[in-house]
Amino acid sequence: MKKHIEHLYELSGKKSRRIIGLMSGTSLDGLDIAVCQIEGSGTETVLDLEYFTTVPYTDDFRNEILQIFAKRQIDFQQLCLLNPYIGSTHGKMILESLQAWDISPEYIDLIASHGQTVFHAPKKQHKIPGFPNATLQIGDGDHIAMTTGITTLSDFRQKHIAAGGEGAPLAVYGDHFLFSKKGENRVLLNMGGIANFTFLPGNLDTNAIFTTDTGPGNTLLDAYTKRFFHKPYDDKGAIAASGTVNETLLQALKSFPFFKAPFPKTTGPEVFNFDYVESAIQQCRLVSLSRNDIIATLTQLSAETIADAIKSIMVPDASYSIYTSGGGAHNPTLVKGISEALSRPVMKIDELGISGDAKEAVLFAVLANEAVAGQEMHFGEKEGVPGVSMGKISFPG
Repeated sequence: MKKHIEHLYELSGKKSRRIIGLMSGTSLDGLDIAVCQIEGSGTETVLDLEYFTTVPYTDDFRNEILQIFAKRQIDFQQLCLLNPYIGSTHGKMILESLQAWDISPEYIDLIASHGQTVFHAPKKQHKIPGFPNATLQIGDGDHIAMTTGITTLSDFRQKHIAAGGEGAPLAVYGDHFLFSKKGENRVLLNMGGIANFTFLPGNLDTNAIFTTDTGPGNTLLDAYTKRFFHKPYDDKGAIAASGTVNETLLQALKSFPFFKAPFPKTTGPEVFNFDYVESAIQQCRLVSLSRNDIIATLTQLSAETIADAIKSIMVPDASYSIYTSGGGAHNPTLVKGISEALSRPVMKIDELGISGDAKEAVLFAVLANEAVAGQEMHFGEKEGVPGVSMGKISFPG
């Protein structure tokens, strides 16, 4: 309707916009909700994180998603049902959080929803001739908009793919707008289920900005901690710290072709899963390896492959600051392994003024702000960072 178009036009001209960013990652632990006040756009973006929470998923909700998560063969009715169900559920979580913060929905300008990734299939991974990069996030934006009464932007990754990218990592855009600093080479490392990093050059040359996935972050650690110890994750890396890294298994895991593939690249739990690890254990004839040693080895795998990827973009004798975010930033054993492999300290991104736990949700709020109020983006002619506006718009009625 015309009123919705007029509302978007008014938003584009406002001095600031209040945008809710949503993120639900591959850990399936809950929905991150970040209320952001954003002024300007592009490199002039000024963001104030007003409220943040993670609404935990119930076991029943998580198990419904797991029926179709990162699987090539699924029940398509389950997929069809979950798309609106997740959207409506996320909408209800938003309303409950707003009520807890005593904020009326009418004071929110936009919602930016990442959705729930259920399958990621870049060409380098599926290798099927004639078919493009692909990824699928569900949790329909129309259902969020209708449930909350708030205009919603969603499905950001499809435009990235349509413009020649792999649909990930998308953090690079918000990373540049919020965290680039003249005179300081920054590496922003996010360790969710899959680890990725953005390189922000201190000379502010957008042609030199770089982003890529590195491989597993927490996905294998969480999966094996749940299997062996019936806990959602290795709290503070205590299990890994109590075990011993098995070098034979570590080298077998690191020999996987993904780690030798050229940058930039993306991946997901479709690749890094139980089959990947169990195959390496069988290959090395280590079936009697202790549970603690497996967790220790998987933690070191994440640490070394992350460090190897970061080192590959470093110039000798140049200085770099490494900032971490995501669940892996709370794992001292993992962070220590990365720091030792890089021979330099690793800091939390909280030192730059944004909570590391909220960062991904915040970055999607930034993408929504760019879609409504931003100018043309320029990142040079590089693979993986097309200068495009992302997000499909769903009106609340």
